Amino acid sequence: MSWFQKQFTLPAQKKGSYLVTDYVLKSVPEIREYKTGLLHLFIQHTSCGLSLNENFDTDVRADMTDAMDRLAPEDPQGKLYRHADEGLDDMPAHIKSMLVGASVSVPITDGKLNTGTWQGIWYLEFRSAKQARRVVATIQGEKK
Repeated sequence: MSWFQKQFTLPAQKKGSYLVTDYVLKSVPEIREYKTGLLHLFIQHTSCGLSLNENFDTDVRADMTDAMDRLAPEDPQGKLYRHADEGLDDMPAHIKSMLVGASVSVPITDGKLNTGTWQGIWYLEFRSAKQARRVVATIQGEKK
């Protein structure tokens, strides 16, 4: 059994849902060294999230961004939230992060991510301003 860990930074993005599977594969080429295992990704921030979801139709990502805004809208009148230290999108971003989560785990089989046919790794940015986000990648498994 082998363990591996590294940190990488996702490109700065404004609010939205982004497919980052290819970026993860480029950032963690060590995945190819594992016969079987588990890739765990953890984003080190409280106003964004990681998810596994649709990897083909970009409308799904746009719809997800819209749905999250309906679940936790910004509050220009200041009636919904007490916390707004970093702007109107601050508390809604924390709520969305809690709903989506800060991590995903994906099986590794024969040096490849073993996702379903239509699954990809998403980075969901909940803040309006572009943010660069740190991700910790941990692999546990059996090397080839």
